Amino acid sequence: MRNLKLLNTLQCKSAQGMGIPQCSCVRTDTGTVFIGSNYGFVELDPNTEQILTDVSLTSESYLPEDGSGQVVGIQDVPDQQSLCLATATGDVILCNLNTGQLECVGSVDSGIAAMSWSPDQELVLLVTGQQTLILMTKDFEPISEIPIHQEDFGEGKFITVGWGKKETQFHGSEGKQAAQRKVLSVQPALPWDDQKARITWRGDGQLFAVSTVCPQTGSRKIRVWNRELSLQSTSEPVDGLEQSLCWKPSGSLIASTQSKPNKHDVIFFEKNGLVHGEFTLPFGKGEVQVKELLWNSDSTVLAVWLQDIEKDGTQPHTYVQLWVVGNYHWYLKQYLHFGNNEDSKVVSLTWDPEISYRLHVVCVGWQYFQYDWCWNTDRSSGQSPGSQADVAVIDGDKVLVTSFAQSVVPPPMYTFHMQFPHAVNEVSFHTDPEKSRDLAVLDNGDAVYIFKYGVDAAKESVVKIVGGNGFKVSTSTPVLEKEFRLHVPSDNLQPLYFHHLTWVTDDTFLIISQSKSSSQSAVYHITIPSENGQIINPRQGGIVNGRIITMCYSTKTKTCALQTADGQVWKYFWESQTPGPEPWKDDIGQDVKFNQPCIQTEITTIDGEEVVLGITERSRLFINNLVVATNITSFAIYDDFLLLTTHSHTCRCVSLKETSLKALETILSNTSTSNDETIRKVERGSRVVTVVPQDTKVILQMPRGNLETIHHRALVLAQIRKWLDSLQFKGAFECMRKLRINLNLIYDHNPKVFLDNVDTFVKQIDSVNYINLFLTELKEEDVTKTMYPSHTATPSPSLQTSTAKKIDVVCDAIRGAMEKLNPQKYFLSILTSYVRKTTPELETALQKVHELRGKGLNFVNPPSKEALKYLLFLVDVNELYDYSLGTYDFDLVIMVAEKSQKDPKEYLPFLNTLRKMESNYQRYTIDKHLKRYKKALGHLSKCGPEHFVEFLNLVKDQNLYTEALKLYPVGSTEYKSINDAYGDHLYSKHQYEQAGLIFARCGSLEKALEAFVACSSWQQILCIASQLQYSEDKMASLARSVAGKLVEKRMHENAALLLEQYAEDYEEAILLLLEGSFWEEALRLIHKYKRLDILETNVKPAITEAQKNHMIFLDSQKTTFARHKQRLSVVRELKEKARQGLLDDEMPGGPESDLFSDTSSIMTTSEMSGKYSHSNSRISSRTSKNRRKAERKKHSLKEGSPLEDVALVEALGEIVRTVDKMRTEVNSLLKVLVLFGYDTEARQLQKAYHEFLQFIEVSISEIWIPLDQSNTTPVLGPHSTANSIMTSYQQQKNIKSTEQDSELFTAPKLCKATQWKLELLD
Repeated sequence: MRNLKLLNTLQCKSAQGMGIPQCSCVRTDTGTVFIGSNYGFVELDPNTEQILTDVSLTSESYLPEDGSGQVVGIQDVPDQQSLCLATATGDVILCNLNTGQLECVGSVDSGIAAMSWSPDQELVLLVTGQQTLILMTKDFEPISEIPIHQEDFGEGKFITVGWGKKETQFHGSEGKQAAQRKVLSVQPALPWDDQKARITWRGDGQLFAVSTVCPQTGSRKIRVWNRELSLQSTSEPVDGLEQSLCWKPSGSLIASTQSKPNKHDVIFFEKNGLVHGEFTLPFGKGEVQVKELLWNSDSTVLAVWLQDIEKDGTQPHTYVQLWVVGNYHWYLKQYLHFGNNEDSKVVSLTWDPEISYRLHVVCVGWQYFQYDWCWNTDRSSGQSPGSQADVAVIDGDKVLVTSFAQSVVPPPMYTFHMQFPHAVNEVSFHTDPEKSRDLAVLDNGDAVYIFKYGVDAAKESVVKIVGGNGFKVSTSTPVLEKEFRLHVPSDNLQPLYFHHLTWVTDDTFLIISQSKSSSQSAVYHITIPSENGQIINPRQGGIVNGRIITMCYSTKTKTCALQTADGQVWKYFWESQTPGPEPWKDDIGQDVKFNQPCIQTEITTIDGEEVVLGITERSRLFINNLVVATNITSFAIYDDFLLLTTHSHTCRCVSLKETSLKALETILSNTSTSNDETIRKVERGSRVVTVVPQDTKVILQMPRGNLETIHHRALVLAQIRKWLDSLQFKGAFECMRKLRINLNLIYDHNPKVFLDNVDTFVKQIDSVNYINLFLTELKEEDVTKTMYPSHTATPSPSLQTSTAKKIDVVCDAIRGAMEKLNPQKYFLSILTSYVRKTTPELETALQKVHELRGKGLNFVNPPSKEALKYLLFLVDVNELYDYSLGTYDFDLVIMVAEKSQKDPKEYLPFLNTLRKMESNYQRYTIDKHLKRYKKALGHLSKCGPEHFVEFLNLVKDQNLYTEALKLYPVGSTEYKSINDAYGDHLYSKHQYEQAGLIFARCGSLEKALEAFVACSSWQQILCIASQLQYSEDKMASLARSVAGKLVEKRMHENAALLLEQYAEDYEEAILLLLEGSFWEEALRLIHKYKRLDILETNVKPAITEAQKNHMIFLDSQKTTFARHKQRLSVVRELKEKARQGLLDDEMPGGPESDLFSDTSSIMTTSEMSGKYSHSNSRISSRTSKNRRKAERKKHSLKEGSPLEDVALVEALGEIVRTVDKMRTEVNSLLKVLVLFGYDTEARQLQKAYHEFLQFIEVSISEIWIPLDQSNTTPVLGPHSTANSIMTSYQQQKNIKSTEQDSELFTAPKLCKATQWKLELLD
C-alpha cells in the first residue's frame, strides 16, 4: 500500500567532459561519481557541479586518440584508494586517486568484453574477447581461466530417476498432442542485442552469473559459476532471452528479460537455471529493448532501463522504470521519460551502493541526474463520518484506490481504479479533513488530474470500477473535475521536474522544483484553471536554500513546513503577498533542525505548541529538535493520537492531548504495564497504513504485502468515550461487546449523565438480552481508575460522596426505566435487576413471578414458566428454594420445587407438616430451618409463654440476648430471665463488670456482687453490699478483702479509702498511703485523727528513704543513659564507615567477625535474621501490646549485634519516658521534704533531677535523627567490597524492618508544662 515518492532530485549539466560518457560508478566515501568516456574518466561532485578529477587515458595510449576506444568496466576500489578501469583493447588500469598516477596492472591480448568485481572486492572477473573467463584476486593475481561455453550443465545437474516417459505424463490443456510435439530449436538472439557479455554477482559474492551469446545456436544462455570458477548450472533454453542480467542482492533470483510473441516480460531464474516467475512490461512486442536491469542494494526496487527500437530513422526514446513487488504482484511505481533528444539519451544507470534508494543517471550530453526516493503511504486524512479512509496505490498508468471504511481488501485487489493515458508519478489527497477524499494525480507528462466527490460525472470518465457483469461496488467513486498540464521550461530536460504536489486549498496547490542553482529549491503555486486542457505556468513563490525533501501542511493552522536535505525545517508563508520561508522556531526560540534528514514529516500540536514530527530511514522519530524514539518503523496522526509501529513488533497509540514533549519521550521510552492501553503486540514488520475515521480500525501492512486490521485499545476507548459523551449508547455497547470491553465503562465514564439518560439507554439498546448482559457484568469497581484509566475522565462529584452502592443504583435506575417504558417486554431484565443487587432481592423477584403466574396462562409475554426458568438460570436452585420458603408462600415454594431436581418425597412431607402448624410457630420453624434465627426469635416470642423455654434455649444457643431483650417489656418475668441468662453468659466470658451490671439490673444482687468482686470494682461492690444490707462487721471484712486486692494492683489510695471509711482502720490506711507515696493524703489523715506521733515514727523515715531511693535511681539511670548514648555514637560511626566501604574486613557481627570469611559473615547475618523471624512466628496469637514487646526482644543490647543501634535507641527512649513521668512524684516529695525541714536533701534531689532532664533535652536531637537524614542507599562503586556492600544492604534491611515501630524513631515528648520545681530551693 506504499508508493515510491521522490524526496529530491539533483541535476548537473554545466560540467562537461571529453568525448561521450560510456559507464559510471559511485565513490562511496565521498559521494562523488566517476564517469568513464571514450577518452578517459572524470570525477564529478554532484553537489557543487564541479569536475574534481579529469584523467585522460589517451595520453598513455590506453585509448586511441580518435575516440574509438571504449571503457568496458569501471570500479571504485576504496581499500586501495584507486579506480580500476578496463578497456576494450584489453588493458586493466589502476588509477591512484591521491596522486593521479596510472598503472596498467594487466593486459589481455584478445581484448576485454566485460569486467566485474565481487561485492566484497576480493575478486576480479574478466570476460575476454576469446569468450573465456579470467578470475583474479584484488591484487590482480590470476586464479583461473576457463572457457565460457561448455557443453556440461554444471555441478548442479539434475538427476533423472526414470519414472515414466513423456508420452505417459499428463499435459493439461495442451492435450495428448503435446507428447508427440517436437521440441523447436531456440531462436537466435534478437537483432537489437548488443552481443556483449553480462556479469552479475550474488549479494554474498559466492556465486556469479554470466550471460553470453552461444556461438553454435546464436541464442543467449546464462551460466552460474562459483568463486573457484566451477560451473554450477546452465539456464534452460529460453526463446527470446535478452541481454539484461542482474542477480537480486538477497540471493533468491536472477532477473533478465524475454521477448515473447505477444508480450515483453521480465523473467526470473533460480540459481539452478530454471525459470521462476515473471511480470509483463507495459509495451507491445518489438516496441522497446531492455538495456539493463538493476536491483537496488536492499532488493526492494528493480530499475528497468529501456529504449525504443529504432524504426524509420526516428530518434528512440529512453525510459527508466522502477518496479516493486507486493503480495506477489509487481507494481510500476515510477516512470522516468528522458525523451528522444540525443543529449538526453541514457548511457549509464547505477544504484548507490550505500544509500539504497538513490539512483544515478548519466546521459550522452554529460547531464547527470540524481534521484532520491522514499516509501510513502498516500492516504486521505479526513476524520469526518463521510470519509472513506481511502489509500491510493500507483501501478503504472493506474491508481488503485482502496476504501477501508467500506471493506478491507488485501492488495493487489482494490475497491476501484483510475486509468490514465500516461504513467502516474504522484498522488495527493486534499488536506482539508472535510474534503480529504478528493485527490489529485500528477503523471510523468506533467499533467494534473483533479478528482472530486459529489460533482457531476464527465462524459468520458477515467474512473473504472472493479468487478464483472452484475457486480456493483457499494461505495461512491470520484469523478474527474479538472485536467491541466504544467509548463516545463524548454531548456530543462529533467524528468520529474515538478514533485511534492500538495493540495492546500480548493483551488491552490504547492509544488517543488529545483531552482537554477542545484543548491536551492523553488516553491511554485498552482491555481486550478477554469477550463480543462489548459497549459498553465506555475507561479514561483519562495526560494529555499537547500534541496527540499519533504513538505507537509496543516489545515487547522494553515501552516506549511518544508524540510531541506540537511534537516533544517522552514515555515513557508504561502498566503503572503511575497511568499517566502523562515526558519521554524521551537518554544524557546531555537531553529528546528533534525540531526538526520527525515523521509516523512507531519505537523501537529503538543501542549499548545505547533511542532513538526519527522521519521528517518534509520527509524529515529524527531519532534522538533528532540529525538523521542529510536525504533520507530512508521507513524500516523489521527485526531489527537499518534500511532507508531516499532522494531520491537508493537503498535503504540499515544494521546497528544494534555501531554508534553518530555512526557511523550518518557512514554515512548518506557515498557508497557499490565493495564497500559497505549501499546499492543503486532506481527513482525507491521507498518501503519491508515486509520478508519469514526471507527476503531487500524490497518497494518505486513512485509509481504498482506493486511491486518486491529482495534487498538486506546482508539477503541477514545471512540467509546465520544459515543458516550454524545449519548450514542447503542454504538458504544455494540463496540464494547464486540471488542470485549468491560461494560461497566458505560456507567463509570460519567455516572450522572448515565443516570439522567437511563431511559435513552434502555430505548437505544432495546434488547432484553443486551440489558441482561449489561446488568450481569456490573461490579463495584470503577473501571475508569483500574482497567481503563484516562486523564480526561472526571467522575461526577455528586456521586463520589454517595453512600449507595453502584450496582444497587444502576439496577434500581434501569428497573425504573423499564417499568415505565414496557414492563411486560422487559420482564426478564426486571428480574435480573433484582437478582444482581448487592443484597439480592430474590423474594421480590419470586413474588413478581408468582404474580405473573396468578394472571393466567393467557399472559404469555413472557409466561411464568419461562420467567421462573430464567430465574433459576441466574440463581442456584437450592438457594432459590430457600428464598421461596422464606416468603411463607407454599404455592410459590411448590412452583420452584417443581422446576428443580428435588424429589417430591423430600419436600412434600416437610411442607405438609408446616401447613398443620400455627402461623407464628410455622414461620418460626421455617426461619429456624433457613437459619434466620433473628426472625425466628421474633416469631417464637409471639407463640405464648408455653414456648418460652424453647425461646430461651434458642437465645442461649445463638447468642441472641440483645435481640431477645427487645421482644419483652422491661420488668416482665421473661425479661428478668433473659437478663439472668445474659449475665451468666458474660460471666463465663470473663466480662465480669458487664455481667455485674446485667445482674444488678435484673435484681440478682448476689451474682452481681460476685461479678464486681471478680473485677475489683470497689464502688459497685459497696453499692451492692449496701443493697444486700450487710452488717458493719461484714462490711468491714468485705472492705479489708477488697483493699488487699487493690494493694496488689498498686491502687493504694483507693485501698486506704476503704480501710478508713468502711473498716475504720485509719492507721493501716495511713501506712498504705505512705507506702504508695501519697504524702499529702497521709498527712491529712494524721491531722484528722490527731496522731502526730506517726510523723516521727513513720512519715519522716519514709520520706528520707524515698529521697535516697530517688537519688540512687536517678544516678543509675543517668549513668546508663550516658553509657548507651556514647555506645550509640560509636555504633553509628562504625556502620557509616562500613557503609562507605572503609571497613572492608568488618561486618556488624562484633570484634570477632574478622575471624570469618565473607561468606560465613553473610551467612551469620542471614541466620540471625532467620532466627528472629522464627521466634516471632510463635507469638502470633498474643495481644498487640505483648506482640510489640516480643518484637523488641530481638533488639539485643549485646555489643556487635546486628540491631544494636536500634536496641540502644529503644533503651534510651524508655529511660527518657520513665524519668519524665517522675515530675509529679518528685514535686510531691520535694514539698514534703521542705515541710519537714529537709532542705538539703530536697535541694540534692531537685538538682539531680533538673540536671538529668537538661541532659536528656540536649541529647534528644543527637539520639533521634530523622529518617530522611540517614542515607540508606546501598553503596556501590569501584571502591566497594563484598563486605561493605553487604553491610550497607543489611543496614538498609534492618532499618526497613523496624520502620513500622514509629516509637523507635520518634523522639519522646517531654511534659515541660508540668511545674515540678520549687523556687525556694534554687
